[in-house]
Amino acid sequence: MTVALFIQYLTDDPVFYVSVVVAVVVSISLHELGHGVAAIWQGDDTPRMTGHMTLDPTVHMPPFSWLLLLLAGISYGLMPVDPTRFRSKFGDAIVAFAGPLVNLILSFIGLTAWAIWVAQEGRLDEGTAANFQQFFHIFGVLNLVLCAFNLLPVPPLDGSTVLANFSSGFRRIMRNPDNQPFFMGAFIFFFFFFRKIFAWGYGVAEAYLELWL
Repeated sequence: MTVALFIQYLTDDPVFYVSVVVAVVVSISLHELGHGVAAIWQGDDTPRMTGHMTLDPTVHMPPFSWLLLLLAGISYGLMPVDPTRFRSKFGDAIVAFAGPLVNLILSFIGLTAWAIWVAQEGRLDEGTAANFQQFFHIFGVLNLVLCAFNLLPVPPLDGSTVLANFSSGFRRIMRNPDNQPFFMGAFIFFFFFFRKIFAWGYGVAEAYLELWL
């Protein structure tokens, strides 16, 4: 979504706007907590020591990420970890994958809840119940997209850390400062094609929902 397009929903479709904002805040907070739980499980107490094991979204999302969210419908979060404390040689991959895995689980919960509701009562057109029904659909699709986007093997996305943990060659390439402009360019490329990733996620979500309806 472009900035102009998303902020326009505030007046054109406030229910959609609020649903996206709430869904993003909840999803990012739980995504970061997934990283934190995995890090603690791997022997790193940094998330707890820094006060990040909380549901408070203001802890996980810095001020600029809130501005991006309200204007453009996109955002990001942070979870401090210390990989040197991980007990497993696959600790980096485990902790990195935990965030997208949480998004996948949230997507399943949101889409399944929507499908069961629609199967029993049909698609509601108006009222508070219809707004909540729309939220579940948005929440499910959004989390599926976040899962897929974060697994792209491009820094700073989680997929790059997962791949680097299993591939020493990719790890050397990723850590080489000379390659940072390339990775930045790749990230910008995928970022501007986010709408295509969203369209893919929507298609997968609809295919899943058809199994119920």
